[in-house]
Parts: sequence; structure tokens; C-alpha cells
Amino acid sequence: MEIKQLVKKAKKGDKDALLQLIMKQQADYYKLAYVYMRNKEDALDALQDMIILLYQNISKLKKENSFYSWSKTILVNCCKNKLRKENKTTSLEQAAEEFIEHAYSESEDRIVLEKHLSGLSEIHQEVIRLKYFLDLDYQTIAEILKIPIGTVKSRLNNGLNKLKDSFGGEMNGQY
Repeated sequence: MEIKQLVKKAKKGDKDALLQLIMKQQADYYKLAYVYMRNKEDALDALQDMIILLYQNISKLKKENSFYSWSKTILVNCCKNKLRKENKTTSLEQAAEEFIEHAYSESEDRIVLEKHLSGLSEIHQEVIRLKYFLDLDYQTIAEILKIPIGTVKSRLNNGLNKLKDSFGGEMNGQY
């Protein structure tokens, strides 16, 4: 209920309410931006762009409950626009690889997993990384990528099956 109240205040122009909403999810926003941008500075720049857009457009938000999925969609779009503007041809796979290097210690399992993931199409990699590396739910992924929830589930299922095949059909139920 507190989130709904903060969104209502933010919609009326309360900057502090908007800041409180952002701070509640700051770690999630940063991780999402970092997966796309591949470095701290660009991730923070994308977050700054998102905050400006949120402030300018919060009045257009129809459902207060949708604030976080709406704001994460804006963040993904800010990242993609920034990458286009800077003419970076970074795929989500490369970006997530660097994030994983910082988040997890170098291990043989991680290297093997990355090798197998890189063999998947970008659309399958994207949903797998959003679901399992950022722990986003289906609805949030659907809203961020602007695709139906059924498409998210289908891509995830197909991607995981291809990943399983890549591992020789044996993943011991680990996904």
C-alpha cells in the first residue's frame, strides 16, 4: 500500500516520493542497467536518464501497481538508446558475461555455462539471463521486453531445452 501512496504523491509532482520509490529498488535498477551497459559509469548514466524520464512522465502512469515494471522498461529503453547513440555493438550476452565476472568468482562451471549460453539465439539468452541472473518474474520480463507473457515462457522453455541439448541432454534438473 505504501508504494501506491508514493506513486500517487510522485504523480502530483512530489520529487521526494519519486526518489523514495527509486531508492527502494536501487540495487535491482543498477543490476539491470549494468547487464546492458557493462560498466559502472554507463550504468549510472542510464539510471540518471531513467530518473529524468520517470519524473517527466510519471503523470502518464495509469496503474500505480505497475510502477516498477514501467520504470524498468524505461531503464531498458534508456540503456538500448544509450548503446545505439554511442554506437556500441554490445550484445546482452557480452554485457551479462562481464556482470557475472564481477558478481561471481571465476569458476570452471561458469565458463562452461557461458560457452553453452553463447550458442543460443539472442532472444533465448535474453530471457534466460533476465529470469535466472536477475531473478525477474515472467510478468516483469514480458513488460520490459514488451512481449506477451506466453512468449516469455515459450522462449524460456525453448532456450532451456536448447541449453539442455547443448549439455548433452543432462542438466540433472538444475534449471
